[in-house]
Amino acid sequence: MRTADIRSRFLDFFAARGHHVVPSAPLPTPDPTLLFVNAGMVPFKPYLTGEAPAPWPRATSVQKCVRTLDIEEVGKTTRHGSFFQMNGNFSFGDYFKEEAVAFAWELSTAPQADGGYGLDPGRIWVTVHHSDDEAAAIWQRVAGLPAERIVRRGDEDNFWSMGVPGPCGPCSELYYDRGPAYGREGGPAVDEDRYMEFWNLVFMQYERGEGAGKTGYPLLGELPRRNIDTGMGLERMATLLQGVDNLYEIDETRPVLDRAAELTGTRYGADHRSDVRLRVVADHVRTALMLLADGTAPGNEGRGYVLRRILRRAVRSVRLLGYEDPALRELLPAARDCMAHSYPEVAEDFERISQQAYAEEDAFRSTLRQGTTVLDTAVAEVKADGGRLLPGAKAFLLHDTYGFPIDLTLEMAEEQGVEVDRDGFAALMAEQRERARADARARKSAGALDTSLLRPVLDAHGPTDWRAYDTLVTESRVLALLGPGGGPVRAVRSGEIATVVLDRTPFYAESGGQDSDAGRLTGASVEAEVLDVQRPLPGLVVHQVRVTAGELGVGDTVQAAVDAEWRLGARQAHSATHVLHAALRQVLGPGALQSGSYNRPGYLRLDFPWRGPLGPMARAEVEEAANRALRRDLPVDVRWMPLAEAKALGALALFGETYGERVRVVEIGGAWSRELCGGTHVDHASQVGVVALTAESSVGAGMRRLEAAVGFEGFGYLARERDLVARLAEQLQAPRDRLPERVSALLDRLKAADQQAADLRRRTAQAHAAELAASAADVHGTLLVTTVADDDARALALAVRDRLPADRPGVAAIATTTSGRATLAIALNPRATTAGLSAANLVKSALSGRGGGTAEVAQGGGIPAEELGAALDAVRGLVGGGPAAG
Repeated sequence: MRTADIRSRFLDFFAARGHHVVPSAPLPTPDPTLLFVNAGMVPFKPYLTGEAPAPWPRATSVQKCVRTLDIEEVGKTTRHGSFFQMNGNFSFGDYFKEEAVAFAWELSTAPQADGGYGLDPGRIWVTVHHSDDEAAAIWQRVAGLPAERIVRRGDEDNFWSMGVPGPCGPCSELYYDRGPAYGREGGPAVDEDRYMEFWNLVFMQYERGEGAGKTGYPLLGELPRRNIDTGMGLERMATLLQGVDNLYEIDETRPVLDRAAELTGTRYGADHRSDVRLRVVADHVRTALMLLADGTAPGNEGRGYVLRRILRRAVRSVRLLGYEDPALRELLPAARDCMAHSYPEVAEDFERISQQAYAEEDAFRSTLRQGTTVLDTAVAEVKADGGRLLPGAKAFLLHDTYGFPIDLTLEMAEEQGVEVDRDGFAALMAEQRERARADARARKSAGALDTSLLRPVLDAHGPTDWRAYDTLVTESRVLALLGPGGGPVRAVRSGEIATVVLDRTPFYAESGGQDSDAGRLTGASVEAEVLDVQRPLPGLVVHQVRVTAGELGVGDTVQAAVDAEWRLGARQAHSATHVLHAALRQVLGPGALQSGSYNRPGYLRLDFPWRGPLGPMARAEVEEAANRALRRDLPVDVRWMPLAEAKALGALALFGETYGERVRVVEIGGAWSRELCGGTHVDHASQVGVVALTAESSVGAGMRRLEAAVGFEGFGYLARERDLVARLAEQLQAPRDRLPERVSALLDRLKAADQQAADLRRRTAQAHAAELAASAADVHGTLLVTTVADDDARALALAVRDRLPADRPGVAAIATTTSGRATLAIALNPRATTAGLSAANLVKSALSGRGGGTAEVAQGGGIPAEELGAALDAVRGLVGGGPAAG
């Protein structure tokens, strides 16, 4: 049975039993505690925790998930995959244990001809919490399971919570006995490779208190509404039904593995190490495809870094299997063909997806070349000093600066007979992580909100009456205040910054790339400036304000007023973002799909996938297309409709956004620009004024960013550009249309003058070097030149050395001074090194260890300029000592 059929059979089964079918949420999640959805219940978390009422009593979904905490185990076990799909059925206060067990048993064991999976009932084992007699009895009664196949386990295995105070409860897991070929007999407590878990039923019936870890926290009592959260691993069920050994061999991954084996000339199953690498390729290429499809772009932090790491691990694994050419061009289409049955968007959007993936591979291949050179040099230096341990700092440099994975450094160093100081590397990595955590804490501390303090406000008063689409002014009542310290207060005074919850508000809360509104709160005895507006909980809007006069208290009535000029600018910028996006797609094609944006009054930026710079001509075309749309005064229409209807109309659902069952569609010129959007917009395109592109840049491999000035700020930008051109024309005494030609001629003249100056400096240096070589002193048979010069010390030392007679030992010691500090460079000819002298030892001895290099040339510095004479005297004495200086 194909994985896609297992998926559809699951949804059909539960839909026929009254469950609402919920589409998979995008992998990037708005949950601030996660980068990606990592479990099937994540999109339902607000309903399971009581933060929001569930729209349906029961639901089912097949949720895309990414989990990378155990990425190093991918390929080594049958159970670890970085991307997986979780089939789930959920009850929100509707049915409970008996029905959940009955559903799971029926779907698992019913014949395939009757819509089930047809698993052999005699090979299914279950686990229950050791205290859950009820669940054990249900399994015996509903499924007829004998007691010996119902295993009781402790909190670590069979009690579920989210790790924080809130809902929790026992769980029951279903396992399938794959037979003696896979391990020892005795049930899941003995061998979880032979007995493969495929379904987990969580019975949320208790509320837990504070406490760290999986055990040791108090149970505060029964929940008023008990919930069901189940998760069936789709890949695990496919492994069982398709009769393969592991999840890497199912129909959604095996074709990628086979293509990798074909490219590398590797036979799967012949060598364990090669098998692991092939599985890594199969898993990671599929994961990268799905992350790219959901809008994640490779980058250096957060989600982008996870994707970059996954792509680079895939490319590295292919390389270690012996394939040196670009591999993703061969592998990614195979993954697309596997996944398109369940996710048509991976085929429909493959041009954009593949552009980003291939660009990242090209960048990494270049990184490998640069990093390999750095590593080879570092290894040579270690060996030259007689060592066999590459410093951890070098490994960290390769990782941090060149993106070189540590395991690749380890392997390449081992090939050259050198070990890596892993402890030193780990210490530097730990320091970096701690700096990152500290930075994150510092950034969060200013605006972080404790949502546990706000949830009671939402429970007591309900969702905020949000009027941002309808008005700029409301009469509002203060429901709650969080003071400067973050805790609840009754009042805040002039000069203090506080978080304010109002019963109704006209302020737009930051979302969808649009910055929050600015404005004021005004009451009988208070004036406050609104600094920020956010939605920390679904349905709740909060305002960060600075009290500028008087006192603001809970229960006060205030006038909440948005700055009208700010809102006008925000509407212009957001509509301009849509216009620029449509213009990009008009000029470049549908692959130029927005992958991120930000807009505020007067300014916008828009990120989109594209390989290489657009160039002046393409930018001019895009800018012209955008402004022609404004000149045509295209109408701006806003409509609410079901999500399915919006998608059927071709409305663009943008990356990183989560949409409900009903969505808001914003059209500019009808189908020319049709996007799902919750932002504020102008009524007609001409109200934007103008879109003036101000910058284009790279924001990662295969990702470009356009920035633009909008509206009044756009006209100001164009006026400044006009004035700049006028000043240049006046200074260069050239017509405006001849300025590029005139500037180009000036640059050519400057380059020629620079070249002449360089030639003159070179001839002067050569003459100086010849003079110094001719004046060399004979120190016990060695020709020695010592001087303080204004030139590059190292270059002059090499030039003098090359002019000393080749049949006698020669040493050139050249010093320079800058800002009161001295630098010393020493170069030796071959006869000098043969005689036992060493440039590195001479520099270190003369400068008390400050310097280094090779036997032929070395350099050091950092000493005060007044100590330079003594250093040169030391060189003379060392050279006079002959081999002792070696």
